This record gives sequence, C-alpha cells and structure tokens, in this order.
Amino acid sequence: MNRDAMSHDDMPIGDFSRRTGCAIETIRFYEKICILPKPRRRGRYRLYQAADIGRLVFVRRARELGFTLDEVRELLRLSGAGAEACGEVRELAAAHLNDVRARIADLKAMERVLADAVKRCAAGADAACPLIETLSAV
Repeated sequence: MNRDAMSHDDMPIGDFSRRTGCAIETIRFYEKICILPKPRRRGRYRLYQAADIGRLVFVRRARELGFTLDEVRELLRLSGAGAEACGEVRELAAAHLNDVRARIADLKAMERVLADAVKRCAAGADAACPLIETLSAV
C-alpha cells in the first residue's frame, strides 16, 4: 500500500491489530457484527483512525470482564449517553456480577467433586478408578 497516500492518522488493519493487541480476525468479526463501525477504505485496504483504538480497547476490556457481545453492544450504546445512563450501566453490571457469582459457585462445586475423585484415586483402595466412575455416573 502506498503509505504516502494515507493521512498520518490512518492505520491499515495490521497496524491497528498490533496497536490494540487484537487479532485481525477478531477485528473483522467485530465489524461484521457491528461492534466496530466499518472503517474507511482506500482501495481494498481498511483504514482505522486513532478514535477506533479507544472503542476497541473498551470492547476488549468488557469482554475480558466476561460481558457477552450483546452486553458489550448495550454498554457501547450507553457509553455515549453520559451520566444519565449510569443507572442502566449499573443494572447491567450488577446482573453480570450475579452471573459471575453463580459461575463461581458452580466452579467451586466442580472443584469439590474433582478434589474428592483425585483424593480417592490417590488412595488406590477402589477396584475401579474413582474419576472414571464419577465421569461415568448417570
């Protein structure tokens, strides 16, 4: 690509990917599902602006916290609404926090089952492998 033909703010997708730490395939996917706006194009090249970095960082952070793509979409919508949207954001985050806590409780239950099976395997007293028995139980 002729870099002289780009403005100093334009970034091709490879540079955008490196600057945000987000895979090119993920960037394209986010564009396809309208999480990221379609970038400007010059010929067949996608060109991103510095403002696009902030939006993608927002999306990545929300995803790292476990928000679904629909929740991210809603957070993006609310992010442009100012302080009056804070209550809605809090409700969305509180619901997500409850989901996270439920998953943690499920993981703790799984941990107990696995720890018990591993402990029984280590004892070696059973005729069959306790872990296989646990996995095979109907």
